[in-house]
Amino acid sequence: MSLDLSTYKTAKAEKKDFKIETGQVRFSKKLSDKKKEIFYRELGMLLKSGVDFKKALEILGNQSSNNFEKDLILQIKDKVVEGRSIYESMRETKQFSPYEYYSIQIGEETRKLEEVLSELQKYFNRKIQMKRQIVSVLTYPAIVMLVTFLVLYFMLNKVVPMFSSVFRQFGSELPKSTQIIIKISNHSGTIFTLIFGIIIGLIITHNVLKEKQSYRSFTTMMVLKIPYFGNLIRKIYISRFCQAMNLLITSKTTLINSLSLTAKMIGFYPIEIAIEEIKEDITRGASLNESLKKHPVFENKMVSMVEVAEQVNQLETMFERLTEQYNEEISHQTKMIGVILEPMIIIVIGIIVGVIMVSMYAPMFDLSKIINN
Repeated sequence: MSLDLSTYKTAKAEKKDFKIETGQVRFSKKLSDKKKEIFYRELGMLLKSGVDFKKALEILGNQSSNNFEKDLILQIKDKVVEGRSIYESMRETKQFSPYEYYSIQIGEETRKLEEVLSELQKYFNRKIQMKRQIVSVLTYPAIVMLVTFLVLYFMLNKVVPMFSSVFRQFGSELPKSTQIIIKISNHSGTIFTLIFGIIIGLIITHNVLKEKQSYRSFTTMMVLKIPYFGNLIRKIYISRFCQAMNLLITSKTTLINSLSLTAKMIGFYPIEIAIEEIKEDITRGASLNESLKKHPVFENKMVSMVEVAEQVNQLETMFERLTEQYNEEISHQTKMIGVILEPMIIIVIGIIVGVIMVSMYAPMFDLSKIINN
């Protein structure tokens, strides 16, 4: 059974994240990844047990102790009762990503909703585990960097001016490095304000331009060039690509439609652009592996595996194995971030503090000679 791509419409632009009710501003909440993982797991279990979808939602809504979650589930149920499809009901809540509601639509049309819910539960479970790994790995470096920033600010605003006043009293010529540190100290307020302003400006610029194609192309190109992290980010999105393709091909969706839906579900510019060209190549008669080979965002290992899978007509199985393999690599590389960052941060901190202290204490030795004489 193949899917009609014309039924997959892009969602309209979302409204602002707050609503005004009874004279008060009520900020909209977001359903956490953990809540979604539980929702998909329990919903899948109920459906496998023979409970119909409406009754399953009613059970989940009534057993939820969180009012926001309860209202959301019952809202989906009410829309389904009105005659809307499940995926449309979920999309209109604006709490679910395109990856989720497009997957649900596939499950509805192919009568494999339980399998899709199981895949979504696994997807969010992996996502949560990855977030936990990243948080645990980056917590120590983040704290060290914050402390370093505060210490640097204190030294430039308190310690260096004390040394500077002592040097001025003796009127001796200072080393070049000491002069530079003193100049930085004299303008430290302006420097820190400028850095803070640049960070705020970059955040605002990103929010304004994030939907523009040229900006997305530039930023993703720069991100992928970052040593180590660029390769990790690319593998994360390739893993999602393989997972989406496995889900779609297993559901007997045509290859062209599978690629079109995957582009919408991934949301990563290099893969989106590559997929458009891949679809054109396949339409002209090229194989999938030949089309993938033209785009550097896809690794040669992945292309070779796809080529073998096409020869034995086992694409869905190969994409499933590739997903598992990439997830293992991502997990390993995420753990290695801490191993790489910690010594690098220590070296950078040591260099910064060492340069300041040497620059401040070097003239003191000359001053002690002058005083002795």
